[in-house]
Amino acid sequence: MTAAAAIETAKPVTRSDIRPDAAPAAGINPGRVGVLLVNLGTPDSADARGVRVYLREFLSDPRVIENQGLFWKLVLNGIILQVRPSRKARDYQKIWNTEKNESPLKTITRAQSEKLAAAIADHEHVVVDWAMRYGNPSIAARIAALTAQGCDRLLVVPLYPQYSAATSATVCDEVFRVLAGMRAQPTVRITPPYYVDAEYIDALAVSIDAHLKTLPFEPELILASFHGMPRKYIDKGDPYQAQCVATMEALRRRMGLDASKLMLTFQSRFGFDEWLQPYTDKTIEQLAKDGVRRIVVVTPGFSADCLETLEEIAKENAEIFEHNGGEQFSAIPCLNDSDPGMDVIRQLVLRELQGWI
Repeated sequence: MTAAAAIETAKPVTRSDIRPDAAPAAGINPGRVGVLLVNLGTPDSADARGVRVYLREFLSDPRVIENQGLFWKLVLNGIILQVRPSRKARDYQKIWNTEKNESPLKTITRAQSEKLAAAIADHEHVVVDWAMRYGNPSIAARIAALTAQGCDRLLVVPLYPQYSAATSATVCDEVFRVLAGMRAQPTVRITPPYYVDAEYIDALAVSIDAHLKTLPFEPELILASFHGMPRKYIDKGDPYQAQCVATMEALRRRMGLDASKLMLTFQSRFGFDEWLQPYTDKTIEQLAKDGVRRIVVVTPGFSADCLETLEEIAKENAEIFEHNGGEQFSAIPCLNDSDPGMDVIRQLVLRELQGWI
C-alpha cells in the first residue's frame, strides 16, 4: 500500500479512542484534569497579626479598591492596618473553628472539595482541590500541586453565584498571573456565574423551607442580604447588581413570594462612598421600628458561611433588630456542603467539564 493510500484509508482518531488510563507513549505523561474550587479568603489566625496580613493582601488588590494611589496607600498603612486588625480579630474569635484552628470558611471550602471529589470519583483522571484568593492555601500553591499530579487541563470554579470584578474577576487575574510564570501551562477553563441556574435557585428554596420548619416562630418576611459594593463600580459596568436582582426574581417565582415578603438588601459597607442600596443594617433597623417582630435572613450570594454571615448577620444585625424592638430573628445557613449545596457545585462542574471527561 502506498503512503497516499494509507492516509486515505486510515481511521480518524477521536477523543474516545484515547483512554486516560492507557499507557503513555515514551516521554509523554497521561493527562489528568484538575478542578480547583476558589473562595474569597481568610486570615491564617484569629489575631491582629493574622488579620493584618490578610487585609493587606485583600485591600491592595486594585479589583477591590480601584484607586490604589498614594492617598489610599497612606490610609491603608497609616490608619486601616493599624486600627482595623484588632477589631476584626475579635470578630473572628467569635466564630473561629477552635478545633481545627481555622475560620469556618476554610473548614467548609475544604469539605466542599472533599465531597465533590467523592461525588465524581468515577472519573478517575479528575483531581479536585481548593484554594483561597487571599490567604492560604493560595491559588499559586494549588495550581502547582495539581500540575505536579499530571493535570494538563484545569477547571477553575470561583464559588460566587453572582459575578463581580471584585470577586470572580480577581480569581481569574490571579490564575493567569500564575500561568504567566509557567512554561508548561495547563489548558484552563473558568466556570461562569450561576446566579439563575435552576439547581442553585432550587437549592436556595429548599434550604429556606427546611430552615423555616425548624423555627419556633413564623417570620413575617424573609430578607435576602447580598454583599454590597460601591455604587460607582456598577456605574462603570459591573453586572453584579443586575445578577443579584435576577437571582431574587427567580427565587421569588420559585417560592411564590413577592418583594414585600422576600426583600433584597446589601451588606458590608466600607469607607465613605455610596454603596448599593437598600442597606441591610438600615433596613433591619427600620423594619423593627415599623413594628415587624419576626424575620429571617438568608445570604444567597455566599456559597459558604464566613465572617459576613456568621458574625455580621447572625450577631450584629440580630442585635440591631432586637435593640429596635424586634423579637425573633434567625439567620439561615449558607448552602455550604449540604446535599443541595453540593448538588449545585457538582452539576456546575460536570457541565463545564464536558468534552474533557
